Amino acid sequence: MPTSFIKASYKEIFQSYDNRPSVEKHINKLIELDPYLPYNSTFFCITNTQELTFEYVSKNLTACLGLDRETLKAGGMNMFWKRMHPDDLEQWLNALNHLMEFTLSEIATEDREKMSYTWNYRLKNAKGEYVNIIQNTTPLEFDAFNKPIIGLAHYTVLDSNIYMEICASAKMLNAKNEYETKYFSNFSKKLLSDGVSNRERDVIRLLILKHTSKEIAIKLGISHNTVDTHRRNIMKKLNVSSTGELVGLLKVNKYFI
Repeated sequence: MPTSFIKASYKEIFQSYDNRPSVEKHINKLIELDPYLPYNSTFFCITNTQELTFEYVSKNLTACLGLDRETLKAGGMNMFWKRMHPDDLEQWLNALNHLMEFTLSEIATEDREKMSYTWNYRLKNAKGEYVNIIQNTTPLEFDAFNKPIIGLAHYTVLDSNIYMEICASAKMLNAKNEYETKYFSNFSKKLLSDGVSNRERDVIRLLILKHTSKEIAIKLGISHNTVDTHRRNIMKKLNVSSTGELVGLLKVNKYFI
């Protein structure tokens, strides 16, 4: 998958609608703290999805991956993407897209600053070895439409011998200051057969998010009858007898599409 395609897809997911926000206060705080933090298997960055840059890279990057922090900062996200395992790129982009769609359609504007997002992939270190990365990103700044564009990203590095499927989750800090899972999907396992069309996959995703046929029709720009036809075809292909059984099956398994 060429970097140009990744960049275009990434920018479409994180398309913003105003000028770059100020992140100086966040960067300055991190710069002050970073020298005093212990070396471990985690590093952090300030990510700017509007400029496709890293506003700051912590000192632990070199200890974790053997990479030079200033080189990564200068190379930005394009350099980072080039080091990702090619087999993980499509699933990773799919995960980001679903997380953004979920946030914009299901999370109230006033709650978006309470969100935390996690996903994983494999990344090549300075030795040319692919290691597992678990990335957790918390939004810091939002654009005029309350779309997260600046984030504090923590990267935990795990041994390459550990097999990890590509998963994504979204959690929200509740009134008890506890993170509550609002979304989870496994993008490695394909519960649905290859015979399920992309449009049917869209319908399934919206069904899981508890949308009615009427709401699905509006979101996808198709008729109510077309949605019902898709639902019948999906149930036939997956050998289930009702929409409730379909949704229950997918929720129990925790993954879809």
